[in-house]
This record gives sequence, C-alpha cells and structure tokens, in this order.
Amino acid sequence: MTALFAQKQPFSTSRPVWWAGVLLSLGIGGLFYLAANRTIEYDAGERFLHQAQNAQYNINSRLNAYTDVLRGTASFFHAAEQVDRASLHRYVQGLNIASQFPALDNINYVRYVTDAERDAFERSMNSKTDAEALGYPAPFVVTPPERHAEYWVLTMIEPLAPFREKIGRDIGCRGRVAQALRQGRDSGALSASGMPIDSAHQPQGAGLALRLPIYRTGLPLQTLAQRRAAYIGSVGIGFNVPRLVQAALEQMQVRDTRLLLLDSGDGSGAAQPTLQLFDSKPDSPTLRPNELFSVALPIDFHHRHWSAHFSAPKASWFSRFDTWLPWLAMLCGFTGSLLFYVLFHTLSSSRMRAVKMAKEMTRELRASQARLQQSHHKLRRLAAHSDKIKEEERKRIAREIHDDLGQNLLVLRIDVDILTTRTRHRHPRLHARAQRMLSQIDSSIKSVRHIINDLRPTVLDLGLNAAVEWQIAQFRTRSGMVCELIDYNTEIRIDDQRATAFFRVLQESLSNILQHAHASLVRVELRQSGGMLCMTITDNGIGVRDSSRNKVGSFGLVGIEERISLLGGTCSISGCPNGGTTVAVAVPVADGGARVRPATFLENID
Repeated sequence: MTALFAQKQPFSTSRPVWWAGVLLSLGIGGLFYLAANRTIEYDAGERFLHQAQNAQYNINSRLNAYTDVLRGTASFFHAAEQVDRASLHRYVQGLNIASQFPALDNINYVRYVTDAERDAFERSMNSKTDAEALGYPAPFVVTPPERHAEYWVLTMIEPLAPFREKIGRDIGCRGRVAQALRQGRDSGALSASGMPIDSAHQPQGAGLALRLPIYRTGLPLQTLAQRRAAYIGSVGIGFNVPRLVQAALEQMQVRDTRLLLLDSGDGSGAAQPTLQLFDSKPDSPTLRPNELFSVALPIDFHHRHWSAHFSAPKASWFSRFDTWLPWLAMLCGFTGSLLFYVLFHTLSSSRMRAVKMAKEMTRELRASQARLQQSHHKLRRLAAHSDKIKEEERKRIAREIHDDLGQNLLVLRIDVDILTTRTRHRHPRLHARAQRMLSQIDSSIKSVRHIINDLRPTVLDLGLNAAVEWQIAQFRTRSGMVCELIDYNTEIRIDDQRATAFFRVLQESLSNILQHAHASLVRVELRQSGGMLCMTITDNGIGVRDSSRNKVGSFGLVGIEERISLLGGTCSISGCPNGGTTVAVAVPVADGGARVRPATFLENID
C-alpha cells in the first residue's frame, strides 16, 4: 500500500516534476508580460500627458499674446486725442496680423451711446467724409432698430472687408454681451462674454471676442461713478478658436489626438450651460475608456473657465518595438524561470539526499547528546547531594569535636588550673610545669575552636546576619582591610541550606580578595526583598580577567556559580582590569523572611 501511494505522489523528490516547472515558468512569463505591458503603457501615458501640457501651454501663450495686442490697442486709443478710422487702419496694418497673429480676425471699436444720444450720434457719423474712401457703408444706421436705454455700437473695425456688414451693429443687444461690457466698464478690466460671434465668413461658433474699456483722457477713474462718467466705449479683438487651437495641436507628435475645448462659465455661481468651443475630431470612432489616454486640463480665459479635454488611442502612442516588447519579456521570463527551475530542482534533490544522509548520521549523535545531557543533570544532582552530605558531615564532625574533644579539653584545663593553683606556693617547679600544661591546653582549645569554625561556624546557628558579621570581623582581623557591611538593619530568616550556601560564597569571595585582588576596600551588601535574597561583594582591587576565571585548577568562582545554580538562583561575576570585581548572587526565598532587628553588633566570638 505504501509503495502504491509513493508511485502516485504528484511531487516525488526522486524524479523531476517537469509539468510543475512548465506551469510555473508560464506564470512568471505572464507576469513579465504584464509588467512590460504596464511599463510601456505608463511611459506612453506620460508622453501623452507631456504633449497635452505643452498644447495647453501653447494655447495659453497665444491667448496672452492676443491679450497683449488688445492692451496695445487700448493704449493707442488712450494716447491719442481722438482716433479716427484712418488712424486705426494704419495702426492695424502696422501690426500685420495676418502673419504675426494668424488666429486674430479683427480689431474693433464700439461707441457707448445712450438712447437720448442715439439720433445725434447717427447724424454725426453720417457727416464724416472718410467713410466712402475707407470702404465703410453709408448711410450709418444703428442696428437692430429697436430702442434701448443704452447701446454699444460698432463704429470701427479692421480689416474692414470681411466684417463690413457689422458696422453700426449694437453688440449689446445680447444680454450676456451687455453684461460683460458693463462689468468691464465698471471694473476697468478685460471682459469676455463667452458668446460665439455670428459671422458669415467663418463657421458658427468659431469666433470669440475679448474687450477692454476706453475712458476719456484726463478724467479721474478711482471710483465707480468716475469710471462710468468717463466711459466712452471699448476696444475689442475677435479671434478664431479653431485656428488658435489647431496651431497648438500641430506641435503634438501624434496626429490622432482629439481636443475638445469647453467653456463652463465665468465662475460667478449662476447656472450656465457648458458651451463647446472646439472639437478637433467630431467624427472620431468611439473607443472604450481602457483603449484611450485622456486628460482634462484647465485654461483661464480671463475669468472664464475653459477645459481642454485631450484624448488619443493608446495604440497610436506605441511603436512597433513597444508592441513586441511584452512578448519578448514573456519569452525571457519563461525561459529564464524554466532554467532556474531545473537548476533549483537539481540542487533541491541533491540537498534532500544530503539531508537524508545527515539525518541518519546525526540520529546517533543526538541520542548521545541526550544521554550526555541526562548525565550532566545527574552529575549536578550528585554534586548537590555531595555538597549537602559534605556540609552535614562537617556539621557532625564539628559537633562531635565540640561535644567530645572540646569538653574533654575543658575538663582537663579545669584540673590543670586547680593543680596550678595548689602548687603555686609549695611546689614551684611543679607549678611552672602545670603553667606550661595550662598554656598548651589553652592553645589546643583555641585550635579546636578554629577547626570547628572552619568546618561549620557555630555562629550560623544564630542566623545569616550574625554569621556574615562574624566572617567580616574575622576578615578585617586577618587582612587589615576596610570591610563595610550594608544589611539595612533587617534580620534574615532562611533555611540552613541557603544560609550555608551564602556563607560559603562570602567566605570564598573574601578569600579570593585576600589572595588575588590587592584591594584596600571591600563592601558587602545583604538584602532580602520581593521574595529574593541578594548579596553583593565589591572590591577596588585589580579586577578579574577572563583568563583567570577559566584557569586550570581554579574552582573557586566555578564553585560559587554552581552552588547558587543548585539553589535556583543567579550569579554574576563582573570586573575589569584596575576596576575592581563585583560578585552578585540572588536566590529565591519565601516572602516575609526578613524583619527589622535590634541594633546589635556581633564580633570576636571565641
């Protein structure tokens, strides 16, 4: 059954899975195709946007140039005392608008007339003698004939021939045009109605006008009333929108670009219909949005909001190389990933065989490591048991020496002391002999006490605080160093095992300081808080080195670490050359073991 399942496994490591590699390579090739296609489309879109922005800039530049022509014409009217038809004709001829400003249709002047002044104005215009010489129609009549409160009558226009029929036309008869004229009169700024100009010589809606007010020379214009009083008319230009826009489109690299120019109003807030000013390709086929590049860019036509909508088929912006590049990227991705798959499969198969061999070779090693770790734990337990037995044996030997040998020596001293007292006067030689025996017995008692303290200090039975104070007092006596104890005046109550361990750590640390540190100051800090008993021994000696910690035959520091580790605590031994050494140990104890003790000092226990 197992063999049958192995034969049916789709991903067997013993033979190459070619079909999986082919599928993976096809997927990567598809990703390469998509990435290349999107990159090409992004680059083409950026080129399209750049060209559209250039066209927008060209349109704005031409509008600004025509605006400058209008401002120059207004300055001409303001500079002259009176501008007649002949002087305007010479001025426009000097501009050479046919070649310099090809989209500019005409430059004209309209006279502002009230209804009360209309008849007199018509008579004065008909009395001029230069009309027929310049080609102006006669007689001069204001059209349309309907009467209004005010009129803006077209009196001069250049070139005259295409627009001769407009002479006498009241351009303010249309409400939006009159509104723009009044706004220009009251503000003194450029005005544009946005209304297409109706003309017989160009398509409907192809022309637009821009006007600037004209005031009487020398009159003040600071207030609205002053401007209205000085207002005599306005000068304007008419230009052809298709010619203006087409000149900007001719600079684009791709000729299939469509430009739709719309006028959305003057931004006054009143509802105004959107007016189509220009469409470069009204008969272009309808394409789906994902097949087109499109962008809408704003054009400011003197406070009127124009928007230029550029669109072009994406295919028009792709070169022949761009068409084939995604397929080439797909082929490269497929071939490269297939080769990498073959290499990966070869390496992975070799790795699987190597891993299998390594597992077989290391299985026995892991078992040996487990047995070694188990032996290590047993050795630690054995060391802990041995240390416990050693301390108990020391305690027992010390107790037996104290109870047996110590008592016998004490009794012997008492007898010899009695003998010394009785022979003081009668037997001088025996008295001297008894004195020497008494001194020998005292020396033996002192040696026994030292032996007992080395095996198991009896002061440990009085508590860890007393044992630490006694050990520090002994260290001061032996070494002559300054040794400070900081115990926060608390009495520590712990079990005998932990007390003995801390005492041995202190004993070993002070012994190392005496032998190796060359210190002059030792500080011992003992505290119990938060369920932890901590002790820190610090000196100002030469410091401990890493080489000395691992020195062959040196087990003092190792013994400290192992003794604390067996109690489940932590040990830190740190130091630097000429910076002293710090030994910090901490073991967990039951809470509530420390309490404030009376101020006592234990020293010189004999």
